[in-house]
Amino acid sequence: MAEADTPDVSVTIIVYNDEGRLPQAVRTVLEQTLHNLEVIIVDDCSTDCTGRVARQLAASDSRVRYERLEQNSGGCSAPRNRGIELSRAAYLMFLDSDDTLPRHACKSMLTVAEETAADFVTGEVVRLFEETGLTEFWYPDLFTEQRVVRGIRSAPGYLFDHLSTNKLYRADFIARHNLRFPEGIHYEDQLFCARAYTAAKTFAVVPWATYTWRLAPGSQSISSSRHKIQNVVDRIAVARMIDAHLADSGNEDLQAEKDYKFLKHDFRLYLGDLPFRDPAWRAEFIDVVRSYLDGIAEEAYARLSREERICLHLLRTGRTEEAAAAARMLGRPQVAPRHVVAENGKVWWGSMVPADEAGRRELEITTWRLHDQAFSTGRLRFELEAVEPLTGARLRLRIRAYDPAGLLDEQTGTALRLATTGPALEIPLHLRPMGAGEYLSEALLDIRTVPMRLVGYAGRRHLVVATTRGETQRNDLLLAPRDLPELRARVTSPSVGAHMVSVRSEGRGAGRLEIEWRRAGVLGLAEPLGPRVRAVKRKAKRVKRLLTGREAKMSLYDVLARLPVRKDLVVFESMEGRGYADNPRYVYEELCRRNLPLKAVWSCNGDASSFPEDVTLVVRNSWSYVRALARARYWVDSHNLPHLYDKPQGTRYLQTWHGQTLKTMGFDVPQLRMSPPAVRQRHRDSVARWDMLLCPSTEFERTFVPANEYTGELLRSGYPRNDVLVRWHEPEQLDRATQTREKLEIPENRKVLLYAPTFRDASRNSGRPVRIDLERLVDEIGDEWVLVVRAHYYDRFTIPPRLGHALRNGAGFADVNDLMLVSDALLTDYSSLMFDYANLGRPILLYTDDYEDYRRVERGTYYDLEEIAPGPILATTEELTAALRNLPDIVEEHAWRYARFQEMFCGYETGEASKLVVDAFFEDRQP
Repeated sequence: MAEADTPDVSVTIIVYNDEGRLPQAVRTVLEQTLHNLEVIIVDDCSTDCTGRVARQLAASDSRVRYERLEQNSGGCSAPRNRGIELSRAAYLMFLDSDDTLPRHACKSMLTVAEETAADFVTGEVVRLFEETGLTEFWYPDLFTEQRVVRGIRSAPGYLFDHLSTNKLYRADFIARHNLRFPEGIHYEDQLFCARAYTAAKTFAVVPWATYTWRLAPGSQSISSSRHKIQNVVDRIAVARMIDAHLADSGNEDLQAEKDYKFLKHDFRLYLGDLPFRDPAWRAEFIDVVRSYLDGIAEEAYARLSREERICLHLLRTGRTEEAAAAARMLGRPQVAPRHVVAENGKVWWGSMVPADEAGRRELEITTWRLHDQAFSTGRLRFELEAVEPLTGARLRLRIRAYDPAGLLDEQTGTALRLATTGPALEIPLHLRPMGAGEYLSEALLDIRTVPMRLVGYAGRRHLVVATTRGETQRNDLLLAPRDLPELRARVTSPSVGAHMVSVRSEGRGAGRLEIEWRRAGVLGLAEPLGPRVRAVKRKAKRVKRLLTGREAKMSLYDVLARLPVRKDLVVFESMEGRGYADNPRYVYEELCRRNLPLKAVWSCNGDASSFPEDVTLVVRNSWSYVRALARARYWVDSHNLPHLYDKPQGTRYLQTWHGQTLKTMGFDVPQLRMSPPAVRQRHRDSVARWDMLLCPSTEFERTFVPANEYTGELLRSGYPRNDVLVRWHEPEQLDRATQTREKLEIPENRKVLLYAPTFRDASRNSGRPVRIDLERLVDEIGDEWVLVVRAHYYDRFTIPPRLGHALRNGAGFADVNDLMLVSDALLTDYSSLMFDYANLGRPILLYTDDYEDYRRVERGTYYDLEEIAPGPILATTEELTAALRNLPDIVEEHAWRYARFQEMFCGYETGEASKLVVDAFFEDRQP
């Protein structure tokens, strides 16, 4: 650590004409958990009151110094370089006046820097969209774990992390290599970071936010000025300077990685903007960039996505209008090309087979397998060609649909959909064929008929095209033309009131048709009050939380719980309200079959799509939910009802649980075992509410029961949800499998592999548990198998666009039994689904390439997986492919292991669990 009079970290804040936001930036530094730091405000000769504000900030805290440049430099480099000269600390950071630092940024990076002796530390950037309050991480895949990188060659992907502001630098490293920002040019960060990366022997990476990049609406910052050709010129100039640096410093071997980064990041930004630029701009743009693009090696182009390669080829060959149309597909896997052409088993983008070799190579899209895609994931394209204002608030829309894959047919329903705060408005579309794979339609949109609440609506919404085939529905973008004139009108609805409405092209992103409402008339009277109204709303929300929040509901619950219970009321909850599934579903259906005199209420967390229409629902944690829990005679639950609510006297609680135990549970989990006494006691109190616990096997009794210190009644019945698996061969279950196959659009000649990885405690909602190389697997077995991916509900998964012919997303099925019944084999890692699946007697494959980490770091396990596995343990895509190709031999080889697995974990499963549970738990309600 530094001496008392020397700061540990110097933070240079650069500012120009930003008097309003500068104090916030300075405050986030002064309020850091690291107190021993200095703030150097470098003013790039502002012409507003920034100087006065900066001097006041310096006068208010001795850690703040103010420096003003004699003349404006027109960029960020000169003020940052001045900050380097003035800094006194052993470590340096940079901050822009319109951004902020997370509270622990300085201290956390300083700690890592001192522990690792790295030349600099880099961390995650949070992009904050101020208009909506939404946030996103900037290149999150670079910051998944804390690590020390020994030179950029060992991890060249960090060239994408080219911001100077999310890093903490050793001052002696900056001085030793004379690192300075290039003056007189924009995008100076990129050259500075390239020099830092090539100079650093080691740099440390931390997986937490170290910088908040605040994006204000209408910002005119350098990075948001891509519409200026000079912006393009500057970016190309910096790219050339980096190339020269790599050559001069002996780092030519990094040129290919730098070129890939340039194409994938820098140039990709301009490609996304092409649809919104006029022909003159596009022509000037290609003149600026063509020579530089031509100098990039083909190996860098080969690493890009097919969509990016198509755009670049069209651009480089002067077909700028077609490039703009193709750019609509970037990052939007369901947007189709307008036309495709096929010949000799190959398919190309466009209406003609390319005449030259480069065109045939770059425009080929055979691997997309357009005609093999499922309806839900195939490519369609809907373009708005014209908007004609009619009388009142009516608009006539002319829409052209492109369907090169042949997804649309007579059974497909199509409609425009628009929603604000009320139910969606739907306008049927009648598509008229205009040639192969092309349709035209017109629709009348009356903005007055859009449903909304009585208080009106202020905000933006976008029309989508809803297409439906059978039970499968999808929403597609409605792409608006670049030159669509903005339409404005005052619209009055008899039920809501007046609004000022604007209809325009979005002008960014996908370029959708955008409709914006602003309250007018009586509804708009409060709008000019602005901040005052928002302050009142914030106070009202705090009062509402006080009156309707957790404490208020607990008070009501305590009062109602003292009343006699309703002997006919049952509360069901499955998966914390996520849907109609798991053991509670099958207990409920057995009650319905017996027609017992009971009233059932189901808990729902908001998505009610999986519940039968005749089921009574209450929203989880709502007032109705609290009343139902307080009065019910019976609770039936698969996870654990909120610990806030003690069980009323006279209530019986059936804990069905939701799976068996490979990974440790309860007090065997280190995090719970080592948690504070109050947390451990809360868990004990929650478990103590259970009156009956379902037991599927002797192993569950040996592990789960003592791990949770459960001492109540144990019903050795098996799981009700497994009854349908034990009886899978009965007509009802076979019909259910057929219906699921139809919903998933599985071709008749394909087998179904259910892939169900479990979540990882340390990376929930990251998608990382899907560890298989899906692209390679599909290339190998995609003509024989369809892979249905069922990620855990604590995680997420999106189908890669080119794999839609052989992949399906199983997330839309609340009850995983549907997927198990339709499958021919299971692929999992450590999911308890394997124990249920064994009741089917079908093959189980285990993909466990991270087994040692999972067993020792993640959660820990009760078993050595190699000892109990019912099938092969696989760690590579090659091993998995071989197993699937030789599945009969694999089944025979592991038959004895499978039988032992069933004996251990399926011993209580008879197919009659639902009946046994109802008999035992509801015995006082039997006729």
